[in-house]
Amino acid sequence: MGALAASGLAEIVAVAEPDDACAAEALTLAPDARRVDGLDALLTADIDAVVIATPSAAHADQSIAALNAGKAVFCQKPLGRTGPEVAEVVAAARRADRLLGVDLSYRHTAAMAAIRPLLDAGSLGHVFGVDVTFHNAWGPDKPWFYDPALSGGGCVVDLGVHLIDLALWSLGWPEVAGVESRLYAKGAPLADPARQVEDYATATLDLAGGTVVRLACSWGLQAGREAVIAAEFFGTEGGASLRNVNGSFYDLRAERHHHIRAEPLAEPPDDWGGRAAVDWLTRLAQGARFDDDARHLVTVARVIDRIYGR
Repeated sequence: MGALAASGLAEIVAVAEPDDACAAEALTLAPDARRVDGLDALLTADIDAVVIATPSAAHADQSIAALNAGKAVFCQKPLGRTGPEVAEVVAAARRADRLLGVDLSYRHTAAMAAIRPLLDAGSLGHVFGVDVTFHNAWGPDKPWFYDPALSGGGCVVDLGVHLIDLALWSLGWPEVAGVESRLYAKGAPLADPARQVEDYATATLDLAGGTVVRLACSWGLQAGREAVIAAEFFGTEGGASLRNVNGSFYDLRAERHHHIRAEPLAEPPDDWGGRAAVDWLTRLAQGARFDDDARHLVTVARVIDRIYGR
């Protein structure tokens, strides 16, 4: 919200926030806004667009309600708990012809801005391997994350969504031909996904064209640092990597690899946290309507479903 307010591209009109302390904090960022009671009241305000930052179980229904009311939507990830939920939101955006954005923020880092052109230009040759990793040594602090009915799953739907999106987006959305996965909870194979969520997961995605993506993500891993975040690309003519620095959730470094030599491409600091929202707002201010690239939100959600075996 701070990034949107600072952009100068929009007037923040109203805030629907049930927690008094959070509402007060929001209104310090937008002192001319008014607090309203719930989404219905928000949608009857004189607004063009809605930002949705609620628990995951509400994302799809709230996004659809806003789109059906003719509002553009920017939603926290995941857009839905399952592939069918995400598909319903994208279909609603298409029907309403309204711009739909999701906070897939790692696309907008300076590190990926340095790596993506190398991939687009074929500078790394044939990229045959991609390793993507996100270990959060703490895990979420809200109980609903651990209820599969509310969250849709554990670390895969929470963190893996970033990794799958980043890998497939970086490579130009190749077809995912095969998916294999292993899910764990408290150190044991996940026995009952209807009652428990995974806190450690590995998956292999076989892509059309012969590329393999290896994914690993976790909550509460004894990783020796707060976070391990990486996207590593291995090609016949070189490699490239995005890696976090000193366990930081925010400081990311990009390098191009020439066998045993690393060439720096991007270094922190990089204030990237609000860029996905500001990118959506910029396009909205320019008159953008439904963007067919939103179909890839369904692609990612369906891969997550395959990882869960559903």
